[in-house]
Amino acid sequence: MTRVIIVRHGQSSYNTERRIQGRIDASQLTQKGQNDATKLGKALSNISFNAIYSSPLQRAKQTAEIIHHELANATGKAAVIQTSDKLLEIDLPLWERMLTSEVKEKYAEDYKTWHEHPDELRMLLEDAQGTKEHFPVVSLYAQAQEFWQEILPHHQGETILIVGHNGINRALISTALGIPPSRYHSIQQSNCGITILNFAGGLADAVQLESLNQTQHTGEILPSLRPGHEGVRLLLVRHGETEWNRQTRFQGQIDVPLNDNGRSQAQKAGEFLKDVAIDFAVSSSMQRPKETAEIILQHHPSIKLELQDGLREISHGLWEGKLEVEIEQEFPGELERWRTVPAEVQMPEGENLQQVWERSVAAWQAIVQAAAQSQLKTGIVVAHDATNKTLLCHILGLPADNFWNFRQGNGAVSVIDYPSGPDGLPVLQAMNITTHLGGGVFDKTAAGAL
Repeated sequence: MTRVIIVRHGQSSYNTERRIQGRIDASQLTQKGQNDATKLGKALSNISFNAIYSSPLQRAKQTAEIIHHELANATGKAAVIQTSDKLLEIDLPLWERMLTSEVKEKYAEDYKTWHEHPDELRMLLEDAQGTKEHFPVVSLYAQAQEFWQEILPHHQGETILIVGHNGINRALISTALGIPPSRYHSIQQSNCGITILNFAGGLADAVQLESLNQTQHTGEILPSLRPGHEGVRLLLVRHGETEWNRQTRFQGQIDVPLNDNGRSQAQKAGEFLKDVAIDFAVSSSMQRPKETAEIILQHHPSIKLELQDGLREISHGLWEGKLEVEIEQEFPGELERWRTVPAEVQMPEGENLQQVWERSVAAWQAIVQAAAQSQLKTGIVVAHDATNKTLLCHILGLPADNFWNFRQGNGAVSVIDYPSGPDGLPVLQAMNITTHLGGGVFDKTAAGAL
């Protein structure tokens, strides 16, 4: 496995001014940007990196140098920083140096396209050869793909660090997972946020998003809301550990309770979210998520928990209660199909992912609509591994085939925003935050069966 940690540069002078940076190299790290980069370096200091790649633009390079300093301090050595033009930020030549408000005013139609159909944004550029068309987002995705194709073969089984920008980082994550350019705005990257991708091989092989946009090391519990955000924020939580998770026994719809570690994980999740203003809470009707939700809500005693059958775990049918080795004996080859083509597997006397998708997405959409109608801002939704992974596919516009691209640790928190209201495209602000469970930036929870 190749482990890739992607970080965005610290806050820059242009970030604070809400000015478009693109490839212009005029913007420098603010004092906060430098301080956060130091905190980021400390958060990564127990990891041994085989290589460090940075964008050549000074805001990213300076962040990489601060991280490098912290890594060298902690271990006495650190990999040399290599700069790559393939990590340059998105190229927006007509907008660079302008305030966002000026772009909105001067390029109203284009700005609308940028937000609603980013893959269709087109700029006409003049050069000595005449006028040429430039599609900023589409070109950025091609650039990200080239970076992966160039870099991954050199680092099989290694751990590498990439220091980039909001746009190129999103394109790197999206091309790894197969998220189309039309969903460019569906994932976010905060200044000094940490994202972890695990590659089984090259770009065509299995890729797992272990976590997205962790910001806790900078003192930000959850990524901040985007300016002007009016919509609903949902915190999607996976239930705490059960004894069957620990044993890697398939539980499905057998109502296994939390074990002591699971209760402890729920308490830590509750502690982590205690200062977040929660307006409503929904859980799967099964015992393990319900108990997890109740423990979290001890810090929010006025919130009544609503139960939803649509959020229940996948029914594994005849697999339930069995270990992998037992399933392999009784249903030869089916586990391998479940791991490689999950959307094609019909659980014997149970469900398939399409059935889980239909009921869980219907429940999720109903929650978003109801919250928007009641003008509620932030809610928690506690469910299960397969349910959450299915919902993450839905949120990012991916088919159920992408089910295994997402990791969901016991007690982990993901953050989904609806900045354009319940009918607009959702934004995955952060995914699989597990820092509150004591494992540092990595998810150390039991891999666990479903």
